[in-house]
Amino acid sequence: MRIWLTAPLAALMATTAHAAGPEAGRFSMSLVGGVDVPVNGEVHDGAVAAVPDLGPLNPALAGVNAELRIGARAHDRVYDMAQTVGVEFAYAFDDRSELFGQVRRTEADDGTVRVGGAFVPALATELPVFGTFSDYKAVSAEIGYRYYFGTPGYARPFVGARAGAVRVDEIRATFSIPDAGITIADAPFYDSGWIATGGLDAGVIMPLSERFSVTLASGVRYIADLKDDDSAIGGLGLASINDTGSRFSVPVTLSARWDF
Repeated sequence: MRIWLTAPLAALMATTAHAAGPEAGRFSMSLVGGVDVPVNGEVHDGAVAAVPDLGPLNPALAGVNAELRIGARAHDRVYDMAQTVGVEFAYAFDDRSELFGQVRRTEADDGTVRVGGAFVPALATELPVFGTFSDYKAVSAEIGYRYYFGTPGYARPFVGARAGAVRVDEIRATFSIPDAGITIADAPFYDSGWIATGGLDAGVIMPLSERFSVTLASGVRYIADLKDDDSAIGGLGLASINDTGSRFSVPVTLSARWDF
């Protein structure tokens, strides 16, 4: 009777003792997918600029002056939630700590918002100004360190930190004042280029077999200011509005992990 009770427990312990997860000298590969939600940071800042003659933008308005009143617009108003996919490789120092490298692709669809107004003294009114910003596309390459808590072979929480660089593709913008028949189409706004990124992670790893596990993670990510391009908007006195582009975001990811 005692043998029948203890045999299943012994088998379970033998299985969990070698379940997937960090183990000294072991490598792993993970496929990562999820979403990235912006929580802070501006796509563009605000500015007020006088335009002495709207004629170059619409010949029918030659001689009419205006004042552009542009307000700051945050990433969550323009792009909202982004999709992210990636691949990760890791090396475990022991059953609690590992070094990892991750390459990740993040994309968000283009967005249109009202960016401000154009006050026209001749009409004694402010006309709405809209901006449409092209897709947000970025590729990041990061290295980091992860530390696990709990008992190997079971679901275990972890924390981690990462740093690296991200290449954000060129972003172009179309600005329009529909009530004045004015459109500045496909204007350069941010150049593509590599910038600094980093973040903190927290999550849980759930082993499903000896070599396979699933990881659910979140945290916070930071991307530094983007590389501005003033070639189209500088002449309107708006060169300062794209001296930004940094963002904080909260990713939520699910990973399939293989240890070997």
